Amino acid sequence: MSGWFANVDWSEIGQACLDTLAMLGGSLLLTLALGLPLGVLLFLTSPGQVWQNRVVSGGLALAVNLLRSVPFIILLIVMIPLTVLLAGTSLGVAGAIPPLVVGAAPFFARLVETALREVDRNTIEAVQAMGATTRDLVFRALLPEALPGILAGATVTAIALVSFTAMAGAVGAGGLGDLAIRFGYQRFQTDVMLVTVALLLVLVQLLQMAGDRLVRHFTRR
Repeated sequence: MSGWFANVDWSEIGQACLDTLAMLGGSLLLTLALGLPLGVLLFLTSPGQVWQNRVVSGGLALAVNLLRSVPFIILLIVMIPLTVLLAGTSLGVAGAIPPLVVGAAPFFARLVETALREVDRNTIEAVQAMGATTRDLVFRALLPEALPGILAGATVTAIALVSFTAMAGAVGAGGLGDLAIRFGYQRFQTDVMLVTVALLLVLVQLLQMAGDRLVRHFTRR
């Protein structure tokens, strides 16, 4: 076994795993915190909804679409000055989180908006007929009814963030992606590449299983 993985430094692999989990955890929390209200706002300001406003809806949609259309590796580089301003550095875990959030939050917001559009229109109208405020509509009807879809969207977003963290390794963010690039690609150490890929696959599978379980739990039968 040692001959097969002669180039693998397991302490470095362990540290890279911790860095990847730190990037994923920090960026996912901020992405959910920003993407959820943004998705709700996209839904509420769209035509036919309680806050319908063509200007606000169009502006938000344009901003979301523009951010989603930028390839993440380019976003990493473009955001370096802003990242340094926010995090004090463009390297390491701290330097990776701002572009991760900017890249993932618009994506999650669209998934939230889609989940809210799946809520039965009759349910919305019934809540409004009872004189509910917009706050009541959002927190007592829309979000509870759309929760399984939102959780599914969060799972997809978390998996996308795993791939983003791997790409962030190209600009010195650390983590498994950094190891794969520095050792697996630049030094042709195939064993290091295989270990990092296997760990990323395991992480994605665990996230998907956890997400699917949450969706099943909160789906109303």
